[in-house]
Amino acid sequence: MAMDLYSRRIIGWSLDTKRTTELTRKTLINAIRERGSQPGLILYTDRCVEYRGAEYQKELRKYGIKYSLNRAGKCTDNAHMESFFHSLKAELIRENSFQATSYLKYALARYINDFLKSEKHT
Repeated sequence: MAMDLYSRRIIGWSLDTKRTTELTRKTLINAIRERGSQPGLILYTDRCVEYRGAEYQKELRKYGIKYSLNRAGKCTDNAHMESFFHSLKAELIRENSFQATSYLKYALARYINDFLKSEKHT
């Protein structure tokens, strides 16, 4: 999932049964399509291996995006995303079960769209 920190909008997300570099790259491409890319853009992530992989880093260079990651053990460095995921889990995931990935994708899309609407008014 990718959030634009200026607008606090979710600008890209993907879901699959496995977390892979290709899925992470797909999220990046979706975010670039939604937001665009300009010189000086910085992508900030946690320390997951998918973000540090050669293919992903190559994609960032292709678009001229600078890469920054949080310090080890410092989840507060990425507080905006941590807060979003906390809300997502509390409001959508916990105490719910989804019969198939397609149901979860639909629920996530609705949640993200509602999140975007509520952020416009704050």
